[in-house]
Amino acid sequence: MGKITTIRDILGVIKDKASLSKAALLSKSNVSLPLRLAILRATSHVPPEPPGDHHLSNILSLGNSSRATASAVITALMDRLNSTSNCYVALKSLMIIHHIIKRGPFILQDQLSVFPTTGGHNYLKLSAFRDGATAGTLALSAWVRWYARYLETILFTYRVLGYFLCSSSNGMIKDNQEETISSSLNVDLIKEVDSLIVLIEEMSKAPDHTPVEGNILLNEVMGLLANDYLSAVNEILLRLGEFKERLSCQTFGDSVELICALKRLESCKDRTWALFAIKKPSIDMLWGLCEELKDGIEVLKVYKEGGKLLSSGRREKASQSARLEQGVLKHADSVQFQSGRFDMDKFPFFVVQSVESNLL
Repeated sequence: MGKITTIRDILGVIKDKASLSKAALLSKSNVSLPLRLAILRATSHVPPEPPGDHHLSNILSLGNSSRATASAVITALMDRLNSTSNCYVALKSLMIIHHIIKRGPFILQDQLSVFPTTGGHNYLKLSAFRDGATAGTLALSAWVRWYARYLETILFTYRVLGYFLCSSSNGMIKDNQEETISSSLNVDLIKEVDSLIVLIEEMSKAPDHTPVEGNILLNEVMGLLANDYLSAVNEILLRLGEFKERLSCQTFGDSVELICALKRLESCKDRTWALFAIKKPSIDMLWGLCEELKDGIEVLKVYKEGGKLLSSGRREKASQSARLEQGVLKHADSVQFQSGRFDMDKFPFFVVQSVESNLL
């Protein structure tokens, strides 16, 4: 069970044993209660360590049997998460959700994505979470609130992309990803890039972990996050690469939106480096491609504006010429010629040109 050092820990152990005993007694008459037992064991008050691999494997396996069972697993997990005021229990529950997203079976991921059916802001209902037992738990409470927001953002990104970007079960989707992206509309690609940047922006808002340095729970969370960051980088790279191919045919509106998105992404560069300090070719490629696209869009903008100015000058010249011809014709109409040989419509072209040049 780990080292018990405080009365709070003792009370936590008592609560865990009481909950497990109650669930064990009731499990004989309720088939969903074994699932609750598995959740309780994985999210005990002590020790303050990540859920064990055997507990996680058990939960993922239980959730893969049927849609009804998967739904029961998610319901039990959400009940545990929303009923606790203990930061360790909350962090462990959130980590289980993260593991479901990363390596859970599709049926379990699907039930997570639709619970509750409305989704949206404060999906996990932890925006007001606060464990004020000690200064340490108060610091960890900020992590609970942020971690819940981050997982909510992953769920939002899932609804945009149609899959969990960091999931190990996306093999078939990734096989056809380049073809799918190449056939997507600019507006859809921009929406996807924006959702991925929102995810990186939320990563960048991770609380300062100096006050709780060495906490094994937070180290585990940051390890999960680092893998998500690399997945997000790869997803963004694929879409920015497609934008590079389409650079010359982008509309002004698309270019503006893309520039704004790239600037938001670049504003996260220093913070993500401080959080992860990962050296990967894909990360260097991302920042290099951001600069390349920004420069390319700026050059294209200048070129197009130059073309507009040139076209505008030609239109103005044509307009002046039309006004001149109209003035000459009106002047000719005002003179009463008796002979048809002075009809302006019958004047040779070079004569009209000569008149125009003299008037100019």
